[in-house]
Amino acid sequence: MNSLHFTTESSSDGMLERGFSLGEVPGVLWSPATGAERAPLVLMGHGGGAHKRHPAMTGRARLLTGSGFHVAVLDAPGHGDRPRSALDERDIAALREAQAAGEPEAPVVVPYNARLAELAVPEYRATLDALQELPEIGAGGPVGYVGVAMGTAIGVPLVAAEPRIMAAVFGGMWPDALIEKAQQITVPVEFAMQWDSERIPREGALALFDAFASKEKSLHANAGEHADFRLIEADSATRFLTRHLGSAANSAAN
Repeated sequence: MNSLHFTTESSSDGMLERGFSLGEVPGVLWSPATGAERAPLVLMGHGGGAHKRHPAMTGRARLLTGSGFHVAVLDAPGHGDRPRSALDERDIAALREAQAAGEPEAPVVVPYNARLAELAVPEYRATLDALQELPEIGAGGPVGYVGVAMGTAIGVPLVAAEPRIMAAVFGGMWPDALIEKAQQITVPVEFAMQWDSERIPREGALALFDAFASKEKSLHANAGEHADFRLIEADSATRFLTRHLGSAANSAAN
C-alpha cells in the first residue's frame, strides 16, 4: 500500500494546511494550528470542475478546523492536479455540447460522476487508512463526510461502503445511480437542495433524500437556482458534524 507523504506546509489564522500525496493521488489536510490531538476527522469531496483548494473547500475547512476538526480532501480523478483521461475529455466535451444546446445535462453528468466515483471511493478509503495512522488523528476516532454536487456523487457510495464514517452531509445531485447506495446508509444525514434548481429537478432531489435509510436525517430546501447555494449551509454542516462527531469523540474518550 502506498504511504502518505506531506509535500507542503503553511499556516494562517490558526489553521495549518498540509499538502500530501498518497501514491499519485494529491490531497490537502487542514488542522487547527494548536490543540488538535486525536480530534475527529472530516473527509470532503469537491464539486465538478473544482479542486481540493477551491474556495468552497478552504472555506468549509476553516469553519470545521475552527470547531476542532481535522479536514481532508482529495483531487477527484481528472480534476485539480490530476491529468484528464481520454474518457474525461470525451465526457466534458459532451457536457459542453449539451449546455450550449440547452439540453438536459443528466444523461452526461450522471454516468461521468458514477465512473469517477468508482475510482475515487477506493482512493478515499486508502487515504482514511493512512490518515488514521497519524498520531494527531489515530485509529478508531469519529469520521464524517461533507460533499455537495459531485461531492455527493462520490460521497454516497463512499459512506455506504465505509463503516468508519459516522455522519454525512450531502446535497445537489441527481438521484440516478445513487438510490441503491443511499438505501444502504443509516448514519445521520443532513441534505441540502435548491428548490428552484434548473439542473436537478425538485422531484429528483427529494427522491434521493427519501432513499436514505437513516433514522436521523434532515432536509434543507433553499430557494434559488443551482448556483445559488447558500453559505449558511456550511455553518449548518459544521454544527451538524460537531453534534454527531463531537459527542462520539467524547464518548470514546470516556
